[in-house]
Amino acid sequence: MKAVVQRVKSAGVKIDGEVVGRIGAGVLVLLGVGRGDSVGDAEYLARKITGLRIFNDESGRMNLSLGDVGGAMLVVSQFTLYGDTRKGKRPSYVDAAPQELAEPLYEKFVELVRERGIPTQTGRFGAGMEVELVNWGPVTFIIESGDRV
Repeated sequence: MKAVVQRVKSAGVKIDGEVVGRIGAGVLVLLGVGRGDSVGDAEYLARKITGLRIFNDESGRMNLSLGDVGGAMLVVSQFTLYGDTRKGKRPSYVDAAPQELAEPLYEKFVELVRERGIPTQTGRFGAGMEVELVNWGPVTFIIESGDRV
């Protein structure tokens, strides 16, 4: 699994003009699922992202996690994170998981984040969405479950 994690002051997602998810301070996670991914990948990313110390403490150092600051998470499915642009001009998505694998793992990730006590909003899997955010910092990380040590 791949995630783009952006620290935000606020973020929201709309489908056909209707707001389906909105958060205040916290993180926006664009989440992609790959062909070989499993529940273990969802568990790793949920643990990693909720524990990231990317919020400032009283000294101004990034030393606090999402839970420490009472932040929320907005999760948006993003299969294009698996787009391969190395050859030609049209991205190839052969490494992206098919919907029947990707959607349950996306839902599992959301469930695991909520179990960790993080207020979580989502977009709608597979829908065309408008995502808006106020990136705070800016602070952005790319995390891949295959990189775990």
